[in-house]
Amino acid sequence: MSNNPLPQAFRYAIYLNPAAPFRLVGEQWLGRSAETGEAIARPAADDARIARWTEAPARYGLHATLKAPFRLAHGQTPAGLDAAMRAFALDRQPFAVPLALHNLRGFLAWCLAGDASADARMHALADAAVRQFDAFRAPPAAAELARRKPGQLGEQERRMLDAWGYPYAFETFIFHITLTGMLDGTEQATAIAMLQAASGPLLQQPLAVRDVSLFVQPAPDAPFVAARHYGFDGTTTDAAGAAMLEATA
Repeated sequence: MSNNPLPQAFRYAIYLNPAAPFRLVGEQWLGRSAETGEAIARPAADDARIARWTEAPARYGLHATLKAPFRLAHGQTPAGLDAAMRAFALDRQPFAVPLALHNLRGFLAWCLAGDASADARMHALADAAVRQFDAFRAPPAAAELARRKPGQLGEQERRMLDAWGYPYAFETFIFHITLTGMLDGTEQATAIAMLQAASGPLLQQPLAVRDVSLFVQPAPDAPFVAARHYGFDGTTTDAAGAAMLEATA
């Protein structure tokens, strides 16, 4: 057994990692599993085009953002974050939400399907994650803020970026599971048709929300991988990045 300390991840993120069967369909569309960090073969004939459409979201893995990626604040540890995630999950109750395919700011995503009760419950989950884990977030560097293109954001979004390091929190939050990068009109229409064929039957059932997940980015240019899933019933399930939660340096 090595005595070398494990390195910390570059960034951490608190995500909702969709439950099966949404996870299976979504990961196959993205062509990558955040659970294992490995590529997944797509059944579609036009794999090269889908790979181009999904290049950006595949790097983050199939997810919905609860608290956007952050570096650990000085004095905080992966073990402390892990313990806080366990406590956070234990304080939640399972629920389910209906989803629909939407164009959101130029990219395609599964979003909530107009159910006010579902929206309120998802908002409460995301709001609590943003607020309760903010002590773990290091202030973003100027370059990180610049990547958010603050000059193109609305007033509320800029306020969220300044306060929480992410433009889409609280009143600007929209639940979404990203399925493509930005697409022009023609490509978007084609992608919508393909996604409707792939996930149309799936969207007839609700998404079960019964856990939250901690994802890690091992290095600045590395794709994100799931580290651990925290069930609302107190159970946990490890994934590819679990060892990074044991980091000591």
